[in-house]
Amino acid sequence: METVINPLAATLYPDDKTHKLNVLHAWWPGGIILGGLISFGMGKMEFGWQAKLSVVLLPAIVYGAMILGTKFPPTERVAAGVSTGSMFKELGRPLFIILWMSMFLTAAAELAPGQWVDIALTRTVGMKGVILLIYVSGLMFVMRHFAGTLAHKLSPIGLLWVSCLLASAGLVLLSVANSPLTGLLAATVWGTGVCYMWPTMLASAAERFPRGGAFLMGLIGTAGSLSIWFVLPAMGKLYDSRKVEVAGGESAYKSLAGAAKDAIDSVASTYSFRVVAVLPAVLLLVFGAIWLNDRRKGGFKPERI
Repeated sequence: METVINPLAATLYPDDKTHKLNVLHAWWPGGIILGGLISFGMGKMEFGWQAKLSVVLLPAIVYGAMILGTKFPPTERVAAGVSTGSMFKELGRPLFIILWMSMFLTAAAELAPGQWVDIALTRTVGMKGVILLIYVSGLMFVMRHFAGTLAHKLSPIGLLWVSCLLASAGLVLLSVANSPLTGLLAATVWGTGVCYMWPTMLASAAERFPRGGAFLMGLIGTAGSLSIWFVLPAMGKLYDSRKVEVAGGESAYKSLAGAAKDAIDSVASTYSFRVVAVLPAVLLLVFGAIWLNDRRKGGFKPERI
């Protein structure tokens, strides 16, 4: 679905890719909110997990009905007559390789901590972490609708640079949050930082390498998905090793219970956030260099086929 819908949005809105892709991806956090509320309500009514999971069939049925009789346009690359061979040549462009590798880090800064917010902040700030997750999702849903304005003022790469700055700062703040207020503040800074990353990375590939078409956009998305496969287990290993280290050994940790165990787990959780904060910080150098180079050339202009 991700592979198809991104190039479709780029094809339908060739002059407004960054904004439209961000608006499209606003429904990722929007879906988290809707899915969370539906799941919560069905849980209260004592529905099983099978019934909850079957809810995904409802939009599938709607999509199926919408597709009937619909004619989809050719992608931007195909419509412009760019050959498949020319599309594959775009793979070798150095800037695309840099963006593809950067996607591993931007996705890690967004999605990996998102999986840990509940387990970590429930222990450290004294409130359910899932509440902050829903709050951050709502924040991202609203803010992605304003990406076009920000990208116009800064450029897409400039927006990514600011996003990395806030994401890194937010992760550091998450690692030291110790109350509901500081947890909310940290989640706000982190959520503001990461909300533009995924769709703006896709838009950057689409605007700078339109000859690469759906293939290059798909590779960017694939890098993001692979990132979670690598980074989430790594965060788990950091967490496990840190809690054992702080406790004074594996046997010492296993002997803990109650508040003492929660205190050790809290230290380990915050340590994981601090380590991941390094990833978007590295990209400040990468995106900063690209941004300065664009400005040296008179500002960023999307490439035309």
